[in-house]
Amino acid sequence: MALIRRLTPVDDEFPQLLLETKDIPAFLTVLGSLPQGCAIAVVGSRKPSVYARRMTRRVAAGLAEAGVIVVSGLARGIDTAAHEAALDAGGITWAVLGSGLKRIYPSENAKLAQRIVAGGGAILSQFEPAVGPSRHHFPMRNKIVSGLCLGVVVVEGTGQSGSLITARSAADQSREVMCVPGPVDTPSGEAVYRLLRDGATPVRNAEDVLEHLGLQSTPLGGSLNLTNEEEGATVAEYKILELLGSNSLTIEELIGETGYNLPHLLSLLSYMEGKGSIVPVAGQGYARS
Repeated sequence: MALIRRLTPVDDEFPQLLLETKDIPAFLTVLGSLPQGCAIAVVGSRKPSVYARRMTRRVAAGLAEAGVIVVSGLARGIDTAAHEAALDAGGITWAVLGSGLKRIYPSENAKLAQRIVAGGGAILSQFEPAVGPSRHHFPMRNKIVSGLCLGVVVVEGTGQSGSLITARSAADQSREVMCVPGPVDTPSGEAVYRLLRDGATPVRNAEDVLEHLGLQSTPLGGSLNLTNEEEGATVAEYKILELLGSNSLTIEELIGETGYNLPHLLSLLSYMEGKGSIVPVAGQGYARS
């Protein structure tokens, strides 16, 4: 039987991307596995349309099949559809809760939470295990969702949707914000309309997401590779290793030295960490192994 673990920012298993944000929680409680890999959030309405459910399944399943970890908040609607689609595709998904891990919310998703853990993923929370859900917890949860990921895909939502908070958090954390376009003549289309108006990237499927982030699809269980036409992955890896030398460098320092954009750099670092050529250093970025 899996046990709840408590991770702090100094623990090796603590998600590295969260350490590069200003929203680092004092601790995370985790049930399940936190494998290394590229993660993308898929979020949206709690009362989605048939179209939104279909598009969520298309995007989440495609990402899972490409080896991406699909992250969402275990809420009703789009979150549930994203988790289920990732699992049905044989992929990994993480659920970030607005309650403690012993108080699954909504309660009808308790079996889904069990399925996520059994499928090799995890449920996470920044709250103590016995803490119940509260309205003010969910904006905090949404910052963790975006902080774990290279980018966020929003699929439908009203003007009051929590997905707007997730998208704003993503932008503040220098993550990519993407949206699935939909009708603009219904209240449920307001969130996506606002985000697109403000510069979010429209996407139709997982291929669009991967292309925007500079990633290429690989079989399940493989590592995502970079698709930089001007510079092959081996050259990019050499540049990172040369910069690191005997020192550790933060994400910001590596961006300044390489000129890479954030999604490209994070993808490369995740790939190199998976190969074992670099290691995360708590609060200090990365160092050579």
